[in-house]
Amino acid sequence: MTPPPTWVRRLFIDPLIVVGVVLAAFSLPVWILVALFVSRLVPGRWRIFRIAWFLFLYLAVEALALMGLFLLWVGSGFGWKIRSKSFRSAHYWLFGWALQRVVRSAKFTFKLTLLVEGPIATTAGEVGRRPALIFGRHAGPGDSMLLMDALANGYHRDLRIVLKEFLQWDPMVDVMLNRLPTAFVPGGRKGGEALIAAIGELAGGMSMDDAFVIFPEGANYTERRHRRAIQKLRETGRPDLAERAEQLRRTLPPRSKGVMTVLASAPSDSDVFFVGHAGLETFVTAGDIWRGMPMDTSVAVRIWHVRAEEIPPPDGQEEWLYDMWAEIDEWIHSSLSETGELVFDDPDAY
Repeated sequence: MTPPPTWVRRLFIDPLIVVGVVLAAFSLPVWILVALFVSRLVPGRWRIFRIAWFLFLYLAVEALALMGLFLLWVGSGFGWKIRSKSFRSAHYWLFGWALQRVVRSAKFTFKLTLLVEGPIATTAGEVGRRPALIFGRHAGPGDSMLLMDALANGYHRDLRIVLKEFLQWDPMVDVMLNRLPTAFVPGGRKGGEALIAAIGELAGGMSMDDAFVIFPEGANYTERRHRRAIQKLRETGRPDLAERAEQLRRTLPPRSKGVMTVLASAPSDSDVFFVGHAGLETFVTAGDIWRGMPMDTSVAVRIWHVRAEEIPPPDGQEEWLYDMWAEIDEWIHSSLSETGELVFDDPDAY
């Protein structure tokens, strides 16, 4: 769903979040008791209460971040110097603070454990620190939060992100990322060459402290989307890629154009990190949350590091990308087979 115009979001949606959090705080004892009572009537270990408590914490962080963003806007001369280096640094600090609070709340409330294999990037001050290009598996908002928190707070990277424009419905994401280097992908077939140009410009301005994050699949896996992607590859005269896409069982085929644009535009010493994860497949839509937020479980994360010197030349990058995606898909399939997780076939999933 395309978000409303900016002025509508700023004048109506953003203030409603702050007002809603204040009202929720004042009525805290009432809705906590209601959530506890209802939780006893539904399956799961206090599922309704835990979901309600996390949403309250998330919205509280969101409200505090929005107030901080407003103060930064005022302090910058009502937006005059909002994109200066000092204010960009302040926004990155606030972004990291918000991510850390949300992710810690989720881990504590839902008892999530991360099991990480492989390095992801050098930390601040390390010798040999390079720009990082992160190509991540797409599986809903949960994976994005975990990945960005790890990069911002674990490795102190300044993020450059490609996200769906739908996420601008979230006021904190909307205000924050529209002030930081971000490319929002329009829904449907809109954007085209203009989007590719924006991605190239975003990657071209990277420094050694930056991490560029993109999700090459472009959407969450469903069987219907998988069939459509294979059909599109055949229609565009790529039966070779369609055949390879048919072998994927847990992921969609990667969209190579955006990835190759990033590789061509980023500094030549940029390292690539492929990130796969298994465990958040069922946390995508509101319906998924109601059916069962992942609780008391582990999320497996696997990272593949490819140094800049090992990246193939442009004429071999598409095949290399599909090779890496096949490896990610196989790892995810093995991980999910072990845990018994299911992938919902929801054609309307985000």
